[in-house]
Amino acid sequence: MQSPHGEPAVDSVPGLSAGSVALAWLTQFLVGTDLFVVAPLLPRIAASFAVSVAGTGLLVTAFSIAYVVASPFAGWVSDRWDRASVLVVALVLFSAANAGTALAPGFGVLLTARVVAGLAAAATGPTVYALVSVRTGPRARAQVLAVVGSGLLTALWVGAPAGSLLGRYVGWRAAFVILAAGTFLLAFPHAWVWRPRPTPASGAAERTTGRADEGVRAPDATARPATAATAPDGTGRPGTDTTATGRTGRPDAAVTDGTAHPETATTAPDRTTRPAEAVTAPDGTGRPGAGSTAANGTGRPAAGSTSTGKIRRSGTGVTLPGTARRPRAGIAVAAVAVTTLWAFSVYSLYTFLAVALHADGRAGVVPWLLVGYGIGAVVGGQVGGRCADRADPVRVTRSALALTAGTEAVVALVFPRTGALAGALALFASAAYAFFPAQQRHLVDLFPERATALLSWNNSALFVGLSLAGAVGGPVVHALGYPPLLYIGAAVAVPAWLVARGRPDRSREEGEPS
Repeated sequence: MQSPHGEPAVDSVPGLSAGSVALAWLTQFLVGTDLFVVAPLLPRIAASFAVSVAGTGLLVTAFSIAYVVASPFAGWVSDRWDRASVLVVALVLFSAANAGTALAPGFGVLLTARVVAGLAAAATGPTVYALVSVRTGPRARAQVLAVVGSGLLTALWVGAPAGSLLGRYVGWRAAFVILAAGTFLLAFPHAWVWRPRPTPASGAAERTTGRADEGVRAPDATARPATAATAPDGTGRPGTDTTATGRTGRPDAAVTDGTAHPETATTAPDRTTRPAEAVTAPDGTGRPGAGSTAANGTGRPAAGSTSTGKIRRSGTGVTLPGTARRPRAGIAVAAVAVTTLWAFSVYSLYTFLAVALHADGRAGVVPWLLVGYGIGAVVGGQVGGRCADRADPVRVTRSALALTAGTEAVVALVFPRTGALAGALALFASAAYAFFPAQQRHLVDLFPERATALLSWNNSALFVGLSLAGAVGGPVVHALGYPPLLYIGAAVAVPAWLVARGRPDRSREEGEPS
């Protein structure tokens, strides 16, 4: 379903069931397994096609570059089309890419299949996060995002080792056949779970959508609630109950002119809007308060009006600020830059951990250390999500970045001692991965009408940081050793902490008093 004239896609599925969360978790697990399983299978792939292991590294690079390039565009499309349809198409394409990987007759075809897999993966993860986040109340949003994100982290310590074992005993192609079949089968429930549900004809004229506990009320798909504004041109009088069949927009904003914006409330069939319709006043009476927009035939505020037509949401209701405006693009750039620095800090440690342990004669402990690392990451994500739902998400991200810097330095100090290293790695993963769900919650709160796009940019920033960690870490480990790389990673977390500190919350950006 396309949203015409550039309007954001309308997601009208109320609430979020445990089955939906489980489906999103499983999707992230399979996509994450596909991402992490390639590295341990590279030697076997190299033997199959008679290429060097270094040459097969292009498979990882091609996937990452395709993901980084496609993710912002995929998010832009997802915010303007029906997200469920975008996700289903992406999963089918991802399945086809994995089938192509398994059946590739030559290395060139294999490389092309990995590029297509990266393009498809770019549209799956952010869209899954957006579908979940817009259906979750603000008091549990980060926690639910952490649960879904734990599917990706579980793939790190369960899916990838399992795929590696499968490649050893059955062949590397079998691993991609299973991934292709799994993602294809997942497309079917995704096509049904996220679809709008029909409203009974005898139902109430209004229902709460999206963030049900924030006081934003959206009209039913077939009727509008009473018009609350006084209109001098006869389009509506106080107390008049007018009904019209029309489209409903996102429940988190209003309209300032006659055009469709990402923050629209209710759009009539003729694409015009009646200001102040379907917005519940802060006092819950339905009457327009100070700063309400009166209809004057132009869609602009009437004389004496102080509102620009946008609303600001809080945990208690809707406010109409006198100087409301969208958050600047610079805030989004700063936010995703923090993710890049965080990813460099985290993946400079993870990427070269096994290499360093092999060189140190401790190859046998690698699987157990990775399991401990993965469990710590899952625990950290859950704790970070819960804390972000109970406190300012920016405070959680800053705390996680500070702990990441400190624990990474500790890992460098205790690296020669295996027992201490195991404990330090678990603590590092717990601290580091508390950052990500809080960061996602912060982005969704800042830009609810462009959630998928921002989450896509955030995922691209993660892959940029991961790629930089690989590019910088290799020469550093070769020249100086592994612990010095960890000190560099810890140092990079410090500017990330400083940039996160400089991000204003939405109320400050809109000119609201704090």
